[in-house]
Amino acid sequence: MARTPSTMPKLSTTAPDFALPEPITGHVITRKDFMGKPLLVAFLCNHCPYVIHIRDAFASLAKEYQQRGVAVVAINANDAASYPDDSPEKMAEAVQAHGYTFPYLYDESQAVAKAYQAACTPDLFLFDEQHTLFYRGQFDDARPGNAAPVTGNDLRHALDRLLDNMAPPDGQKASLGCNIKWKTGNEPDYYGS
Repeated sequence: MARTPSTMPKLSTTAPDFALPEPITGHVITRKDFMGKPLLVAFLCNHCPYVIHIRDAFASLAKEYQQRGVAVVAINANDAASYPDDSPEKMAEAVQAHGYTFPYLYDESQAVAKAYQAACTPDLFLFDEQHTLFYRGQFDDARPGNAAPVTGNDLRHALDRLLDNMAPPDGQKASLGCNIKWKTGNEPDYYGS
C-alpha cells in the first residue's frame, strides 16, 4: 500500500464523461444520467484500509444527501487481475454488505480514473448542478491508526455549502489513501510511485 494524496485538480473544471457498468445489474451508467443534479463521484475500492475505515460512514452520508437531491456514484478503477478483492463480483458483495444506495461502477480500462486525475482510494470529487468541480479532497481527518473520529465533516461542509448556493469551501485538504492499483504500463503521468 503506497500512501498517496489526491491530485487536487483545479476547481470549476468540468466533470469528465463516463459510461461504466454496474456489476450487480450490468447496466451502463453515464454522467449524463445525473444532469441537472449536484454529483458526487467517489473513487473507492473494496480492500484499501483507508476506504474500509470510512466506508460505512460514507454510505450513510451518501444516503442522507441523495435524499436532498445529490447524485452519488462510486467508481472502482483498481486492477482486479492483480487485486481480486476488487473484482466486479466482490464489488457486488460490498454493495449488499455495506448498504450502498448509489451505483458502484467498474472502470476496467482505468480511463475514467485518469480523466478525473484520481490518485487514491478514497478520492472524492463534488460537482455542482452544471457538473463543474466544487470540492475535491478528503472525507475528514480520520485515517487508519489515528484517533480522529470518522465524521465526514469536510465533505459534509462542502455539500452543505453547495446546497445553500454558497462559494466552495476554503482550505480544501487532499484526500489520502492507497494508490489506485494501476495495470502495469498504464500508470498516468501524474502517478508518482
